[in-house]
Amino acid sequence: MSEPTVDRLIESARAVHDFAYAPYSKFRVGAAVLTDTGKVFVGCNVENASYGATLCAERSALSNMIASGERRAVAVAIFVDAAEPAMPCGICRQWLAELGPDALVVSATPHATKRSTMHELLPDPFVFTP
Repeated sequence: MSEPTVDRLIESARAVHDFAYAPYSKFRVGAAVLTDTGKVFVGCNVENASYGATLCAERSALSNMIASGERRAVAVAIFVDAAEPAMPCGICRQWLAELGPDALVVSATPHATKRSTMHELLPDPFVFTP
């Protein structure tokens, strides 16, 4: 994937991170998903007093992707304003494994970037086989 494309995804994630609803953790996260058709969908974390009902930024972006008729993610960028990049949680990894099994995952902060692949993050995902 080209550096300008990765930079554009990181910038999209950074921009949407400002809209995160994180009154409890104060940990705002933005995500941008690139589809196999070249479209970009963004999302941010939305916390809830019932912590289990919190929606992560990655799943927010993937939900936007699905709601727009797209089905395959090829890359996701995550932005946090923290000292270290934050990789997707377990639930988000499972979502990405289904909707972007070969996706590039880039997590960025204002000062650092970390890259991985879904195969590295979740080498043996759960796959439903009836």
